[in-house]
Amino acid sequence: MGSFEGSALPDGEAEITDKRLLRGARTRESILRHAVDLGSLEGLDNLSFGRLAAEAGLSKAGVQTLFKSKEALQLATVEYARRMFIDAVIRPARSASPGVARLRALLEHWTTYATAPLFAGGCFRAANLADFDSRPGPVRDELFRQQQEWNATIAGELRHAMAVGEIAELDAELAAFQIDALLCAANTALRMGDDDAVDKVHRIVEGMLRPPVR
Repeated sequence: MGSFEGSALPDGEAEITDKRLLRGARTRESILRHAVDLGSLEGLDNLSFGRLAAEAGLSKAGVQTLFKSKEALQLATVEYARRMFIDAVIRPARSASPGVARLRALLEHWTTYATAPLFAGGCFRAANLADFDSRPGPVRDELFRQQQEWNATIAGELRHAMAVGEIAELDAELAAFQIDALLCAANTALRMGDDDAVDKVHRIVEGMLRPPVR
């Protein structure tokens, strides 16, 4: 099970020098920025070439030329949301020391990601997993892969914290699963107006980070 730590992090337009290709990349990015907001609010099933064309000020044919099929559009949207998540949550936390400090940084940046929010409908993955959990196919597989990446990242920091004696022994994979489930629940609570959800997350997670008995 891979984590975000081993993932290539795209640099967007950095290596595109051809002006025509650059325009195409920017058009694609504009469409996907609308798509992730719509996907977080109404789900990936509600993405359509026509609606995205209208929101981005483009022709339906132009959008369809870029993405070919609805499934291709959905997959591109899921990957774009992943890149935005990495930029908002994973990258900033890397400046913290591995272990407890980095785990806390990940949770702080996730809190900003969910409460600002980065996507109009809150956490993109949480908004779409339930719609695809029983629907085999590439979109479900990619959403699940991203969930596994996130869980592996959390588990890795917990294992490091145990190895250096910051926290008592625990089942890192189980604890990561619990933290991810807690964050998904908090995302829903935040969308419903529960402003105490973030405090509850911190209290529960801090309870997991007990120091070892000396």
